Amino acid sequence: MSSERILFVDDEEDLRRAASQTLDLADLSVIPFSDAEAALPEVSRNFPGILITDIRMAGMDGLTLMQRVLEIDPEFPVILVTGHGDVDLAVKSMRDGAYDFLEKPYDPVRLVETARRALDKRRLTLENRALRSRIGGRDAIEARLAGRAAGMVSIRDQIRAVADTNADVLIIGATGTGKEVAARALHRASARADNPFVAINCAALPADLLESELFGHEAGAFPGAARARYGRFEHARGGTIFLDEIDSLSQPMQAKLLHAVQDREITRLGSNDPVSLDVRFIAASKQDLEKTAARGDFRSDLLYRLNVVTIRMPDLSERREDIPRLFVQLVEEASVRYKRAAPVVPGAVLNALVGRDWPGNVRELRNAAERFALGLDLDIGSNEPDETASLAAQLARHEKSLIAAAITSHGGSLKATYEALGLSRRALYEKMQKHGLSRHDFIDEDAE
Repeated sequence: MSSERILFVDDEEDLRRAASQTLDLADLSVIPFSDAEAALPEVSRNFPGILITDIRMAGMDGLTLMQRVLEIDPEFPVILVTGHGDVDLAVKSMRDGAYDFLEKPYDPVRLVETARRALDKRRLTLENRALRSRIGGRDAIEARLAGRAAGMVSIRDQIRAVADTNADVLIIGATGTGKEVAARALHRASARADNPFVAINCAALPADLLESELFGHEAGAFPGAARARYGRFEHARGGTIFLDEIDSLSQPMQAKLLHAVQDREITRLGSNDPVSLDVRFIAASKQDLEKTAARGDFRSDLLYRLNVVTIRMPDLSERREDIPRLFVQLVEEASVRYKRAAPVVPGAVLNALVGRDWPGNVRELRNAAERFALGLDLDIGSNEPDETASLAAQLARHEKSLIAAAITSHGGSLKATYEALGLSRRALYEKMQKHGLSRHDFIDEDAE
């Protein structure tokens, strides 16, 4: 019998036993569960199997279980078992990501055939991931955090240095600089990659539900708590917890979070029994938390626990040389999503993009790229000069940006670049050397 396994969830014992016997007789390994909460911890991105679950169950129902599973791995095959009146619901669920559904009473032969097809799909998915991992290697981080500016190179080096450790990480950066992207890159490069990445926006959760959402609760812990519930922290078992906008937490919640980070354990609401946590914490803030702590608005002891490693995401204006290549990459990605041919980005457009401010950073640049991919006009605008910089510094920065845009728009061809800029070959080389530019910084070397 192979290592492939079927998670089978049904709260009716007779149906659960019959299905398990059918699958066993077909030489398929099955793990039966009477409730969804017990099955969920078995799921991971690397789990070599599938999920078959009834829709109508007490507590967490099958649709909620499917949603939670697809949050862990959007390609995880989920087969729904429906009653006669649930067929329309099951069809809708297939549009939401379900692999297939079985209507009760189902034919045992169809159960086995559907399970085998789903297992074949899962096997192919995992084989393709393993292949991409072998050929991607180092570039997997760079694909998520593109850019050749010194700041981005340093961030990728930091991630590679700490990925295989359990050190907690603090990510600081303005809105739109890619804090969550960096957190996901760190998770994917770590030994926890096959376990959940649970992203929590601390500012988006209602204050009165925050503790229950993070730590979970027991039945009867508060009005309306009919059943016990795992919190987000428990759901992240073996994985990574990303706490965005952590500075928005109240002082009492900061104290409880400090206990969780420091002792790696939580206590559900309504319980006295601690629950151990095997997780890594990554926190993010657009505020300088050292200054916030100095004002007394953030606990310094929590800060010291979280900032074992601090990654600072640069504004897009601090890495203007990355804008041309990054914009072209974002246009290509948007074109794939919208199923359109990627348009050619003229050099004049890249020059204008480099020269403007991007207060929304990469998020705003992505929005512009999507508009361009859809054939919509760009409101590029223009910048006022930086009066705090000397004239020489302004001219040097502008010259560097123009050369970077020209190299990108000409696909890395230096001959086309110096002809377009009206320079001699030697003059272009000297200016590139002066500004620390290389043609390989602005082309996809794998495509050569």
